[in-house]
Amino acid sequence: MAYLELNNICKTYGQGDNETEVLSNINLKIEEGEFVAIVGFTGSGKTTLVNLINGLIKPTSGEVLFKGEPVSGTSHERGVIFQNYSLLPWLTVEQNVLMAVKEAFPKREKAVWKRKAAHYIDMVSLTPAINKLPKELSGGMRQRVAVARALSMKPDMIIMDEPLGALDALTRGNLQDQILNIWGKDKRTALLITNDVDEGIYMADRIIPLRPGPNATLGPEFKIDLERPRDKTEMNDSESFKKTRNAIIEYLMDIGNERKSEAKEEFILPDVAPKDFVNQFR
Repeated sequence: MAYLELNNICKTYGQGDNETEVLSNINLKIEEGEFVAIVGFTGSGKTTLVNLINGLIKPTSGEVLFKGEPVSGTSHERGVIFQNYSLLPWLTVEQNVLMAVKEAFPKREKAVWKRKAAHYIDMVSLTPAINKLPKELSGGMRQRVAVARALSMKPDMIIMDEPLGALDALTRGNLQDQILNIWGKDKRTALLITNDVDEGIYMADRIIPLRPGPNATLGPEFKIDLERPRDKTEMNDSESFKKTRNAIIEYLMDIGNERKSEAKEEFILPDVAPKDFVNQFR
């Protein structure tokens, strides 16, 4: 039995003539301890997929199973790291993390809550900023708070919805390493949603492209045959890396060109000759 299963998932929005099928026939299995990346274009339905897995929305048809049970709502067993941080601006770093700890462990004592919050804040190297408000932090620091908050709930699965997309290259690279270091300690099941092929290859065990919507569906999987821990400099010289990267990019380019061709066919202008405004009034 897979840890997470998506069976024949379809998701539509709207009704009647305005109905649009965003996701179509999505089938996915993720094993316990596995790190999977789904890569796709902007607007292809990646966030809708995350919301289905996390129980924020229900599929129009099909089922989402987590540890063999249907997903019927949100749960601290599935921790989500969003792209937009989602921090409460009036709370400090510690208070933002404490709120998650209290939700996950309501019966624990206050001293235990504070100890857990401090542990995960230190894990993302934010102890010096523990009493600062989000407005006093850089974008990278805010995202680290979001990572600490998600991990502090001790989720069985970490779901990341393009969490590093808005960061500069240096901060993004550092956070990639931090997330991998944290994941490597206990190998919790992880799902990364990204539009960066290199990021997916560096972090995941396998990559699955999401074909662009509407009617988005999953493409073929690409297994990442690179030993862990991975070094970015060495990885760039790896023939396995180059081969996998080229194959994924080629696949994405092919389906991108395919969508462009379909769009041109759908919006062909009628063959209408322009009016002769000079001669019609003679």
